[in-house]
Amino acid sequence: MAGTIFQKILDGEIPCHKVYEDDRVLAFLDLYPLSRGHTLVIPKEPAATLDQLSDDSAAAIGRVLPRLCRAVIKATGTGNVNILQNNGAAAHQAVFHVHFHIIPKEDNGAGLGLDWRAKTLDNGGELAAAIAACLE
Repeated sequence: MAGTIFQKILDGEIPCHKVYEDDRVLAFLDLYPLSRGHTLVIPKEPAATLDQLSDDSAAAIGRVLPRLCRAVIKATGTGNVNILQNNGAAAHQAVFHVHFHIIPKEDNGAGLGLDWRAKTLDNGGELAAAIAACLE
């Protein structure tokens, strides 16, 4: 974790355009935004993926994420945002420190593009039970 760009930002080695900070969370503008106002929200706890994050840090992000969304919406004048969180290289995670993207979706099409390839749910009850059984 010490080598990620986000850890270097947290350690003060690399500057950022900070929009929010508390004892558990830092939010700052993405240097390579998909649209104006693209904001990154990271826990101060070092965790590569969301499933490795403590409940306390996850709760802290959950507490501030709606407030940050409201601020981005108000500051950019767009009413539409995507919230994106990728886990693992195959899921397009590039920085291995948990982070959430708040990406304004502008009327001109700027923002996150998706190619959503939906499938049919098979054995939903069985899968739901298997997932529920794995909860800690």
